[in-house]
Amino acid sequence: MSVGLRVVSANLRNGGADADGFGQLVERVEPDVVAVQELGFAQANVVARLLPFGKLDPARNHKGMGIALRHPGSVRYVPLRYRGLYIAEVDPGIEILNAHIAAPHTPPIRQALARRREQLAGILWYLDTSSAARRVLVGDLNSTPAWPVYRRLCRRFRDAAIEVAERGRRRPRATWGWTGRRLLRIDHALVDGLSVRDFQVLRIPGSDHSGLVVDLALSG
Repeated sequence: MSVGLRVVSANLRNGGADADGFGQLVERVEPDVVAVQELGFAQANVVARLLPFGKLDPARNHKGMGIALRHPGSVRYVPLRYRGLYIAEVDPGIEILNAHIAAPHTPPIRQALARRREQLAGILWYLDTSSAARRVLVGDLNSTPAWPVYRRLCRRFRDAAIEVAERGRRRPRATWGWTGRRLLRIDHALVDGLSVRDFQVLRIPGSDHSGLVVDLALSG
């Protein structure tokens, strides 16, 4: 028997995205897991009402993050240099990792690039030490496919957006842009050991990022 898992990932613009609008999106999509970056307090209240399990830590200064679950499950925070991982175990041997990599353009640039290298090293360390056989890494990686962070991670993972786009003979959609128009693909859903059924990019009211919806097939 094959069962499915639907995961949403969303950067909520340091609490600036419309909380009720995001809640309506979550209600419409009906995910099993919601991984959020730049989570604000109003948004956390809405998400927790819809998916009451997991761990949500709203904050200011772009630091709010967490994972909400529709059903009871384990979510923990793994501290890394600069910004850590939120990790949900949704089934024995299956992990959802929520990451938010430091932006490369935040001054001082040298410090921002050092933070990115440190975060990447921490993620790779975790992957090497975890016993999970199947994983999904989602989040705002602040990296297009041309950047080293993305390329290093894709040595371990497959890009769900590319897999689904190639089936339809089209290009993956951009996820971020400061003018309202999406210009770059910097939010990702990377998978290992799981089959990708579908992948969507959806607008989040009030955010400069689009949300990701990835449907996965799990053997049950």
